[in-house]
Amino acid sequence: MLHNSKPYLIGETAFHHEGDTDFLRELINVGIDVGVDALKFHLLFDVFDYMVEEHSAIDVIKKITIPQDKWQSILSLVSSKGIDIILLCNDLSSLQWVNKNQSEFNLVAIEIHATGLNDLFLLREAANFHKTVILGVGGSTFDEIKYAVDFLIENDKKDIFLMHGFQNYPTMYEDINLKRMSFLKDAFGLPIGYADHTDPEDEHVNVISVLPQVSGFNVLEKHFTHKYGEKRIDAQAAVSLENLKKTKQLMNIVASTLGKDNFSFSAAEKKYGDTGPMKKAIVARKPIKKGSVLDMDNLAFKRTNHSSKIQQSDLEKVLGAKTSKDLAKDELIDYSSIEYNYKTLDFKQFFVNDNK
Repeated sequence: MLHNSKPYLIGETAFHHEGDTDFLRELINVGIDVGVDALKFHLLFDVFDYMVEEHSAIDVIKKITIPQDKWQSILSLVSSKGIDIILLCNDLSSLQWVNKNQSEFNLVAIEIHATGLNDLFLLREAANFHKTVILGVGGSTFDEIKYAVDFLIENDKKDIFLMHGFQNYPTMYEDINLKRMSFLKDAFGLPIGYADHTDPEDEHVNVISVLPQVSGFNVLEKHFTHKYGEKRIDAQAAVSLENLKKTKQLMNIVASTLGKDNFSFSAAEKKYGDTGPMKKAIVARKPIKKGSVLDMDNLAFKRTNHSSKIQQSDLEKVLGAKTSKDLAKDELIDYSSIEYNYKTLDFKQFFVNDNK
């Protein structure tokens, strides 16, 4: 399972390398330097299993893919750096190759792109993968997502992760639809991440990228480049290294700000909640003689210089008690200054009297 309990940044390389392995190696190294948790690569070994022969883009696709025999050394490089690897397999041949070699690399997940979400051949092979299967669900109907999820589960593949988001060169605000992430999480009971494709020139791109994190979705995928401004494949969504680093920092800030999902206090919050210096403490409203009975007329709530061992909610425990010494105005009330008698609760109201 992907580490989705804390910020997890996936650096998406896609086909930005355009088939140039030296360029990809450079991209890998700078991504690692920035601090990505995982690097994602697109594999395509058999282009004719991906698109029809007369497709208008087939010649371009052929030029920008990296052949099978080059991937061994590339993935070994990433593994040697201790970075997680995610492989998006666009064709059956690449997915079969991954399944045969999955134990050789620091491979944490494979992904089926939204374009092949219901490709039965890919789904069947993906079910044989030992770790997480990511399903790209951008632009997919509920029924299409359900078909893929149900197929994997029925074939004993339960480690499934959904990835929301799509590339629209770039994706506009109104098309992002982050609320769908919560809907999908509730509908399928599966973890989900966000693949952001906001315009890298947008001044709000970093904020948009981390918005899902506020709702507990910690996995973020970002296209990035070390050749910012160059016209290359996938450049429309690729942020600069400086921007990627800023996003990573912002993810950590959000995580720190969100805190924990329990009611434990930090040291700073404990200090802020200290009864006396911060929260009003119970004090003598006026000088009180020894042996006097404490009541609402001679007690008050005020902030003091010193901490009090008696909380505000303990007022009823001291009402009716007698003072064990003279008390000056504004003096803290604590159990050392009163003759405190332990009070037991009257449970008679809970019992039925059978003698009536």
